[in-house]
Amino acid sequence: MRLAHVSDLHAFSLENTGLLPFFGKRLAGMVNLRLHRKEKHPRAILDALFLDLNEQNLDEIAMTGDLTNLALESEFRLARQLLDRLEVGARHVTIVPGNHDVYTLDALLRRPFHSHLHPYATSDSGDDTFPFVRVREPVALIGLSTARPSPVPFASGSLGRGQLARLEERLAELGRRGLFRVVLLHHPPIDNRHSILRGLRDRSAFADVLKRVGAELVLHGHEHRDLDNQLDGPNGPIPVSGVASATYADPRPDRRARYHVYELQPSLHAPARIVTRTVRAYDPKTGRFAALYWPPDSNDQPVAPQTAFFASAAGHKIS
Repeated sequence: MRLAHVSDLHAFSLENTGLLPFFGKRLAGMVNLRLHRKEKHPRAILDALFLDLNEQNLDEIAMTGDLTNLALESEFRLARQLLDRLEVGARHVTIVPGNHDVYTLDALLRRPFHSHLHPYATSDSGDDTFPFVRVREPVALIGLSTARPSPVPFASGSLGRGQLARLEERLAELGRRGLFRVVLLHHPPIDNRHSILRGLRDRSAFADVLKRVGAELVLHGHEHRDLDNQLDGPNGPIPVSGVASATYADPRPDRRARYHVYELQPSLHAPARIVTRTVRAYDPKTGRFAALYWPPDSNDQPVAPQTAFFASAAGHKIS
């Protein structure tokens, strides 16, 4: 199976948007966009991303939140238009919300994420209660919501006791079925220097759930950079992988727009699978995404694809 991990698109649109939505936190967000991030998520990269996703012969696509900037109806309409271009179809694209998709209390109550993206964020039965589960043999995708509106300057998230309890039940059941369990959430479930302002507040409780019932892979976004960590599982370490923003215009090689492609293969010790990950990054010279080659040789020419190897849930060391 070829599974793409995409995050933090930050689609921006003000089409048919009046002034009323900009009272409160959105006003501060708009100021930040205009002063600091005006050109950071250009439409050209967004279009190039969806073109490349259609060319990669993917089986599944997982998006871990922040499809929008300010949770405006116009932004969700744009995101839906782009998603509907994906040739794999909604059944094979799984999306969870980020904090920018539930940017304000109004967005939490009106639920534009669900109203616009329902086909992409529900269980196989059509239920949109988190966590939702999509089984695509031999993989089970488990979608969580950490998205909560928060006052400036916070961008933290949480899962809550109810969602954590349901997550434990679902992971245990899917594990008994021998499926490769991929957990999707927006905020990184690990400690880092941004944890107080931007982190997952109940990350310790999340880690406890995984330690008891396990998972094979955890994918997240939020930090706009590639991050590789691990959490303890009952059968060994569980890879926890974050991906940079898929639309970020930045000259630094480690920050420019990218997404990951995982290849999952059966192993002799089910439910373990051997996983490889390749990075596809935006090249401003060509205006296209391509496999990221790193590091350069002595002549500044790329020499090897940036590929990571994971041996998950079988007690193997992660390299």
